Parts: sequence; structure tokens; C-alpha cells
Amino acid sequence: MATPQGPLDARRNQLLAALPSDEWGRWAGQLEYFPLHLGQVLYESGRPQTHVYFPTTAIVSLLYVMEDGASAEIAVVGCEGVVGVALFMGGETTPSRAVVQSAGGCHRLRAAALKAEFNRYGEGMHLLLRYTQALLTQMAQTAVCNRHHLLEQQLCRWLLLSLDRIPGDELVMTQELIANMLGVRREGVTEAALKLQRQGLIEYSRGHIKVVDRPALESRSCECYAVVKREYDRLLATARPEAA
Repeated sequence: MATPQGPLDARRNQLLAALPSDEWGRWAGQLEYFPLHLGQVLYESGRPQTHVYFPTTAIVSLLYVMEDGASAEIAVVGCEGVVGVALFMGGETTPSRAVVQSAGGCHRLRAAALKAEFNRYGEGMHLLLRYTQALLTQMAQTAVCNRHHLLEQQLCRWLLLSLDRIPGDELVMTQELIANMLGVRREGVTEAALKLQRQGLIEYSRGHIKVVDRPALESRSCECYAVVKREYDRLLATARPEAA
């Protein structure tokens, strides 16, 4: 199986890193390294899912797509989680679409292998269920945020959630892509981003966004970022990388 970065690279994903040694021993031989490219679709609305994906250096957006083609992001997944929860929750499909927001690496596991591990009722199952609860919190808070908070606050929340899910302090992302994720006009994102840049919170150039004052960015964000982060920390406190 193609794993050019080796099985230990998969442990950069926090869920995989938290698996007990006996479970990790079973999972490691079945994981497949899988590069993710910007804009790549991992699954479509209503389509059967063949794998689950554990990002290590990539970010994946879960989008809800309307009949007219308009879309809005309902959650982001990175090194803290897994893409494809419908497989082990019993739904098999979902009305959302999973699209790579930031290119990078992941390790994937076949649907049958994931279900077999889940049905062992071990620590892996409990990790996946706690992660799913955290993901549902993010989805609910995103809906509330998009309804009640200013676009500038939404952008701060989105930047912080994205940065939490990759190494480093820089995102490669166009304003058009951000607008599509937030379900707003590009002009609104441009205005909000320029305002944050003038205030010294971020630097934006040619699709690269670098956060230069994270504490200030957190203070400008609405309460939604803190709510989501606290819930992830509470539910996934054990999901931290172990020593190799």
C-alpha cells in the first residue's frame, strides 16, 4: 500500500494519534496516504462514501449546496478530525459535499475497514463518537453565527478555525473561495479582509493570508469561535499526539 510518508506521519492526525497501541497496530496497516489538492471533491451529496479521510496537513470544507448551485460551508475538518462520519453513524450518505479547502496530505481508510473497527466497540469508536459531537457543535454554531454576526466577525471565526487545523500561521486561499465558503459576496470579504489588514491583524497578498496578531484576531471574533474550541478541547482532550 502506498504510504510514502510512512505510518508515523498519520499520527499527525490527532484522532489517529490518540488510538491505543493495540488499535493503532490494526489501523496502521490499513491506512493509505492520499494527497489532497485544492478544490478536490472527496464526496458528493447523496453519493455513497467509499473511504474516510484523516487529514494531516490539509483542510477539508463540508458544504451544503443548494439546487441553484449556491453553497455555504457548514464545518471545516483538519488534523483534529475525520471526513466521512456518515459511514460509521449508519447513514452511508449525507446531503453535504466535502471539498479540499487547503491542499496537503491525509491518510484514508476503506469504508469496510472503518466499520469493522467501529464495531469492535473499542476506544476508536468512542473517539469517533466524541469527535462527531464536536463536529455537530461546529455546524450548529456556524448556522447561528451566519445568522446573527457581522461578516467581519464571521471571517475572524473562519480564519481561526482554519488555522487550528493546519500547522503554521498562513493560509493559501483566495477571497473568492472564502466568499463561497461563507456564502456571501466577494466584495464583502474583500472589505472585511482589508479592514483586518489595516488594523494589523493579518497580511493578505496573492491568495496568501498570514495571521500576524492572533490574540487581536480572537478578540475581534464573535463568541462562536470560543464556543467551538472549548467543545473540541473538552470532548477530545485525549486526542493529542503521543510520543512515537
